[in-house]
Amino acid sequence: MLHLAQSQAALAFLVLITPICAWVVFTDLKYMKIRNNAVYALLAVFAVAGPILMPFDLYAWRWVNALAIFALGYILNQIAHFGAGDAKFAAAAAPYFSTNSDHIMLMVMLLTAFLLAAFTAHRIARSIPALRAMAPDWVSWTRKDFPMGLALVGTLWAYLLILAISG
Repeated sequence: MLHLAQSQAALAFLVLITPICAWVVFTDLKYMKIRNNAVYALLAVFAVAGPILMPFDLYAWRWVNALAIFALGYILNQIAHFGAGDAKFAAAAAPYFSTNSDHIMLMVMLLTAFLLAAFTAHRIARSIPALRAMAPDWVSWTRKDFPMGLALVGTLWAYLLILAISG
């Protein structure tokens, strides 16, 4: 029964966060920024829907994930120039992930795959003049850094999708 509930919760979260994820991908590609409103919206979905979709003790402990990733993101922003928006989005996404060791391994594999795929796809896309002409004002076409929101969104979305269909 718990597995079925986890699957249903993942599906509900997936439906609720999809518009936010689309917004993050668009703004990161166009402006190379993840807006604070998107981060707040992602947190708000978890804050409001979480206690309805999950057992309360599990829901409450998931907030520790957000705090830990926020601290890590802050450190990475200071020492490794990791984007502040990326760090905030990762922290807002963290409560959606289980800290079960199998889930952590899945998340690491997904993040690795999405980092490689998103970076490669973005670099290829920006080298094709016809694609660049479709969105000539996108800042990500000309910046040397990478719109990390693509990989972060992909990781969150794929993780929830896998949980949703595994039930």
